[in-house]
Amino acid sequence: MLEVRGLSRHFGGVAALRHVDLRVRAGEIVALVGPNGSGKTTLLNVLSGFLPAGAGTIAFAGRVIAGLPAARIARLGLIRTFQLPAMPCGMSVLELMLCGGMPMTGTSIWNNVAHPRASKQETRREIDRAFGLLERMQLGPSANQSAGLLSGGQKKLLSFAMALMMRPKFLLLDEPTSGVNPKLHADLAVQIHLLRDEGAGFLIVEHNMEFVRQVCERCVVLDKGQVVANCSPAELQSDARVVEAYLGRPLPARGAGGLESVAL
Repeated sequence: MLEVRGLSRHFGGVAALRHVDLRVRAGEIVALVGPNGSGKTTLLNVLSGFLPAGAGTIAFAGRVIAGLPAARIARLGLIRTFQLPAMPCGMSVLELMLCGGMPMTGTSIWNNVAHPRASKQETRREIDRAFGLLERMQLGPSANQSAGLLSGGQKKLLSFAMALMMRPKFLLLDEPTSGVNPKLHADLAVQIHLLRDEGAGFLIVEHNMEFVRQVCERCVVLDKGQVVANCSPAELQSDARVVEAYLGRPLPARGAGGLESVAL
């Protein structure tokens, strides 16, 4: 569903991404992990069209998307969330959910005049759907609250719910559990698996390795903008390249300690 070949991106003389190759199938959940500054968020920004690639190709569902505007990529079904989502104080949680969905018939003045019943029915369905998603994220009681007044964790949950309003085919999630009440991590995992069962693919930037082990089938490890490992979550701690990326030294001898005490 998502195929990246030779992707590079520089900021001045700094190589943030260097010849990255990546493939994610439909219905696959892949974690993108690596030390701070390894290029994870930059990769998400390039894949989603928020930054142009310096070199390389990006294909989504068989279509080349490198160079397309972010809004057009989103309309194709490739949706992303942000590590630190900003929410406007002038809009309610429900209003943001409705704006986050695909354009409705009723947003057109002509359609409202020509097809008033259809517009009203579609709007009612989308409102009901928005409330249902908010309830899943335990944000139902906050539907009429200013979105900008939510806590950091609630904003992360709202950004995920807004992404679901777009009926995504593929989701790029940037640290979805960061700042979220640990009690809700299992609920997030359930929602991700439900979408996976419907055929959606995922690329998830995440430092919470317990969540990665619970949700993801495969891990791609970045270090200094390069892919250094592609393995299962269970293999991370025994992969010498991963240990060296995080600790800056080769894999310790057995019994000397590995990544158990290091937050990925």
